[in-house]
Amino acid sequence: MDNTLSYHEGHDPDWFDVQYNLRAGRPDYEETVIPGWIADSQKARDTLNCTLDIRYAAGEKQMLDVFRCGDATAPTLIWIHGGYWQRGDKSVYSFLAAPFVQAGVNVVVVGYDLCPTVSMTRISEELREALTYVWQEGEALGINRDRLTVMGHSAGGHLTQMMMATDWPARAATLPADMIKAGIPVSPLSYLEPVRLTIALNANLRMDRVEAEAESPMTNHPPLTDAPQLIVVGGAETDEFHRQSQMYLDTFGTDARAMEMYVVPGVDHFDELNVLADPASPFFAKTCAMLGL
Repeated sequence: MDNTLSYHEGHDPDWFDVQYNLRAGRPDYEETVIPGWIADSQKARDTLNCTLDIRYAAGEKQMLDVFRCGDATAPTLIWIHGGYWQRGDKSVYSFLAAPFVQAGVNVVVVGYDLCPTVSMTRISEELREALTYVWQEGEALGINRDRLTVMGHSAGGHLTQMMMATDWPARAATLPADMIKAGIPVSPLSYLEPVRLTIALNANLRMDRVEAEAESPMTNHPPLTDAPQLIVVGGAETDEFHRQSQMYLDTFGTDARAMEMYVVPGVDHFDELNVLADPASPFFAKTCAMLGL
């Protein structure tokens, strides 16, 4: 494991499938996991102060939901959902807003177009468009644009890292370099080549080697901010997900750029989100600390 960018080489297709095709390891995913999140998310939308389906750009899924705590000066958590860039919808993750709103946080849940309708490269750009919109329209949205923390899970963890690597002033002179005050990539895909080699996943992603390298934080998108980052992985996740998180921390953590690894005890890739939604959990507490609470 000395060379983090070549460790995956030489493994057979079954190894990639076990390490990265995570739904195959959770046969109850469609029967219990997703239905539970959908039900809890509907309850959140029914009970919280929220504005749904705010369009931030022209793509079919380029909309966001805002959940408000009642204090426009409170910190803002921007959530980016997972689904390997090819599945999922922002509406499935409204449930995560509930404990944060109760804790005094405004939450923005971002939607984006999916592969193969758009490319991996385009998805990264869509998230940049979303964050630009949040900054420019913060007052109208009723949130504090000066206290933005970006957090995402799995593919959303990769996109969180991509946002930490964005040169915001280069996009618009009005955007500050320190627009994002903290980042929390959860089970991130920091290096995409092994994902490209996972046959069941890349059938819809359609990444070639060039795009996988170009869209990898590890090879082309180092952080451009010293904002602190909390990198999270589930204790029961596969070895590769632990390695994906560790390599990012080892490469980019510095004295100036504080990075912490937190392993959520005993949970896999999916159940770690249920722990995040528990306001009594250390994971929730650590996230609140990153938000400045």
